[in-house]
Amino acid sequence: MNQAPTDLHTHPSHAAHEVGEVLELLEVAWERARDAFGTAPLSAAQTRVLYLVEREPGINLTALGRALSAAAPSVTRLCDRLQAAGFLRRGPGAQDRREVELELTEAGTAHLRTLRHRREEALREAMERMRPESRQALLTGLRALSDTAGDPSSPPARTRLAG
Repeated sequence: MNQAPTDLHTHPSHAAHEVGEVLELLEVAWERARDAFGTAPLSAAQTRVLYLVEREPGINLTALGRALSAAAPSVTRLCDRLQAAGFLRRGPGAQDRREVELELTEAGTAHLRTLRHRREEALREAMERMRPESRQALLTGLRALSDTAGDPSSPPARTRLAG
């Protein structure tokens, strides 16, 4: 990735390849950060559950299983452990009391806040080494990519950042 940038306006296939390379590097960096910061006391799978429940408060077990691509017994065990640890609360469904709705507890919300703070601190340190115009270009590009590649059934939930 230390090559001169490709003219992205004339070669979309090159742009996709370069973005793919950047995403691979981000995956490696993310794994290193996960090793360094961890998600303790929760597993990565449990943390994913918290992110999904935060994004969709009141989600039921069936929808959560679909979002995780996981079987119902696995989802139930994940939620059992999260509830026992005090990160997740279950309640009867608003429409159908036979359904179980999930929501984060204060501890669950605090855990995600702590994870985000550590992640954002690491990103801030890396981005401080970038030129201001490069930071703005990155932000603009990531917003555009998120808007076009995100889940079309739900609007992106993000906070606008200042450049």
